[in-house]
Amino acid sequence: MKPLWIFLCCLIQIFMVVGQLFFKRAMTPKGEHAGKTSIRWGWLALGMFFYSLWFFIWLGILGDNDLSQVFPFEGLNSAVIVIAAWWFLNEKLPARGWIGIALISAGIVLVSRS
Repeated sequence: MKPLWIFLCCLIQIFMVVGQLFFKRAMTPKGEHAGKTSIRWGWLALGMFFYSLWFFIWLGILGDNDLSQVFPFEGLNSAVIVIAAWWFLNEKLPARGWIGIALISAGIVLVSRS
């Protein structure tokens, strides 16, 4: 796999994570309406924008690379999203969560090297 494709695979993972963070922000209740979910459309639009970037670049990557080579990058999403939620949204991550992230990461390394 060429360095450009590896860079793009990493970049779109960032787009996916940012999109998820914006989706969460869009659906989080604020102020006097706490407890009720009201959509915050600006955050939702930003999330859809980053997801769209992810989607179209992903299609380009798939057009020139084997799925078995690029899909391990997608496997990192769950671990990176959990870490991003912990870091940016101040969500709690117990020790089991950290162990799970380590296992997911180790599994991705094993799959990508086979």
